[in-house]
Amino acid sequence: MEGVVPRQRAVSGRIPLAVVVVGGDGLVSHWSSGAHRLFGHRRQDAVGALAADLLPVSGALTAPYEYDDFADHLTAGRAKCPRPGGGSDPGADSGSLDVLWWAYPLAVPGPERLLVLAADASRLGDDGDPHERVAPGFALHTEFPGAGMLAERLPDILPHMGPATAGRIVSQVLELGYPVLEISTYERVPVTPDWGVPKHRERRTRTAAVRGGGPAGLERHPIDVDLDKELDKDLDKDLDLEYAAVRERLEFLNEVSGRIGSSLDLTRTIREVTSAAVPRFADFAGTHLRVQILAGEGFPDGPPDVNTDWRRVWVEHNDEPGRWDDTVPVGEEMTFPEKTPFFQCMVTGEPVLLPRIGNDLSERISAQFEKRDLRPLIGGRSLLVVPLTARRVVLGFMVLMRRPGREPFTDMDRRTGAELAARAGLVLDNARMYAYQQQVAETLQESMLPQVEPRMAGCDVATRYLPGTALGRVGGDWFDTIRLPGSRTALVVGDVMGHGLNAAAMMGQLRTAVHTMAVLDIPPAQLLRKLDDLAHQLGDHYLATCLYAVYDPVAGELLISSAGHLPPVLVRAESGRGELIDVPGGALIGLGGVPFATARVSVSPGDRLVLCTDGLVEVRGEDIGTGLAALCESAAHPAASMDEACDTIIGALAVSMAGESGGRKDDIALLMARLNGMPPEDMTTWQLDPTAADVRRARRLVDGQLARWGLPELADTTRLLVSEVVTNAVRHAGGRPVGLRLVRADTLLCEVSDEEHTLPVLREAGPEEECGRGLRLVSRLAGRWGASHMGRGKVVWFEQPLPPGARSGPRGG
Repeated sequence: MEGVVPRQRAVSGRIPLAVVVVGGDGLVSHWSSGAHRLFGHRRQDAVGALAADLLPVSGALTAPYEYDDFADHLTAGRAKCPRPGGGSDPGADSGSLDVLWWAYPLAVPGPERLLVLAADASRLGDDGDPHERVAPGFALHTEFPGAGMLAERLPDILPHMGPATAGRIVSQVLELGYPVLEISTYERVPVTPDWGVPKHRERRTRTAAVRGGGPAGLERHPIDVDLDKELDKDLDKDLDLEYAAVRERLEFLNEVSGRIGSSLDLTRTIREVTSAAVPRFADFAGTHLRVQILAGEGFPDGPPDVNTDWRRVWVEHNDEPGRWDDTVPVGEEMTFPEKTPFFQCMVTGEPVLLPRIGNDLSERISAQFEKRDLRPLIGGRSLLVVPLTARRVVLGFMVLMRRPGREPFTDMDRRTGAELAARAGLVLDNARMYAYQQQVAETLQESMLPQVEPRMAGCDVATRYLPGTALGRVGGDWFDTIRLPGSRTALVVGDVMGHGLNAAAMMGQLRTAVHTMAVLDIPPAQLLRKLDDLAHQLGDHYLATCLYAVYDPVAGELLISSAGHLPPVLVRAESGRGELIDVPGGALIGLGGVPFATARVSVSPGDRLVLCTDGLVEVRGEDIGTGLAALCESAAHPAASMDEACDTIIGALAVSMAGESGGRKDDIALLMARLNGMPPEDMTTWQLDPTAADVRRARRLVDGQLARWGLPELADTTRLLVSEVVTNAVRHAGGRPVGLRLVRADTLLCEVSDEEHTLPVLREAGPEEECGRGLRLVSRLAGRWGASHMGRGKVVWFEQPLPPGARSGPRGG
């Protein structure tokens, strides 16, 4: 056993191990520093090369890469290969290297399929006796207490894989078989790898233990002392380089994480993500996203294919300005051919690395794109394409390139790029979801706000709605204008408590309720009472303020009721000053049990009424009186038009009331009405007896008035419709008088009133019936028509558009 002891002493010391990972395609995907030292090939040259050309482990490399029973495919061996810097003949001792190797098949989600551990057999002090030569083998890891050293350090040698993948690999290695050195049939020594340690204290402790005889307490082989000195120098240098690279990677990712995601704006986020890579990580970065995402069509429902449309949303580079603009312009929409690295990345969802794009590869890639020559731009560069994914779906991808002369992308760069893309994908998905939700909310808000006509009978109207910027772009503020019988107009503003979709939904319900009750001509105070009852029925959480005003241009007055809302501002045309209208205060809609009152205010032609929600005048921590005073002042500012007057108010108050933060927390609803009144020459009223003779008289009165107004084109239709409506009123009036009114405003308005409370109903008359067709005729020939209650009776009205060039009487300025 004398010959065995030295070998055992030697192998009981530390053994530097090379670690190589091979993919299913037989190409090297990881090449450790130990592999560089053992085989002489640099990492950037080895990664991507055929493993069979670099490693003397042909028995393992020729085995299939998909295994059913992994334990049956464990392989190990001892072989000769050219020594780094030595001869090329494997059989020549002066230029050959004696290598021990262990090969483990892998079952991990990624492309890795084979893990190879290798060591220099000459370090074992083997005397070459074929009967006592050391051979590699496997054993249960539970047999050796030192197995933890391999399990502890192997993940550090695979830093690009991440803790999850590296952990699975270590588990498989220990489960399949721990690497050992078989000295004889009955002697096996566990492999104690020496890769250095990250902490100097731990490294010194292990080195002292090894030089003191190792874990088995055996003596050191004399030749190992000199070898260790050189090995220490090499290890220190290599470890410093590896640690520096890892530190640079972590610092870069940390910096990127701090730069991206500062905003939920999708466009800004894309620019941040792209710009973060240049110039520290790459010389060119281009980000492509699915057009479906940018169009706000929701989350993609499947993987991309050759028909998927992509848009180049941003490009960043440090080349000379304009070099990329013509070939890869920002904003271009395109599809990507199948035989390109871009298509491979977006379909597989995995990074694609091309360390260097040679002439042949440059030709092949460029040939896939029509009408553009990519060769001058990509030739000689290093290319890395990384997917931007979220919830396992590819949203886009980034194209990263390094120019010739710069260190090509490595496998560690591939992992760094993948980590960058993973963080960017999450940020982009958050921005995408936010943009989509905002689009949905804004669409809902816009659908709930009415399309206000700029001109009503006797008044001009302008409105503004500004969603809150600090709490989302949807809320519960609303406004409305409603046409009422007697040429009157209802003006409404309201504000549901709270923000978001719930407030918007409540607002839609309350606005619809107000509109429905308004056309029934319910008085303002009574309308708010009914609205309060409805809010109670809908739920305890329905709370809102509301201001309801009815303008009568004939009488020249306003009827106003308030449910806890801000008072309106009236700008008198005569004085040009704005003043708050004293409206009796009422409780919020939804509180219940509080009566509402009505204020009656006389107005003159040219006066302006301003109604708004508290978001325009309220600032937290300040008296609301300050905001109301500013509203009165800005509302009185002279303006050439109603729209300009609204913009003046918004500009004066919305900015100043936003505070130092510059963001409004509340919505703003603004409604302004210029009360023009009704000039006597634009309106005429008649009282008719409920007789057939007065039906004929009504036709003559209409003909005469239209002639005086210069509207003979409307005479035939108006005469026919007036005859039908007055005939119905006479038939159902019960002997009571019938009223007829013509109003020339922006349309020709005709109103027929009687004291019968039942509203007429549009119905289909049978072929034998003599009546029931009048309202259908009105519905077909009039521009608009309607019927509503008024006082004790009802009013049926219809409108016709004025012919081009015709206009009503003069309006206030």
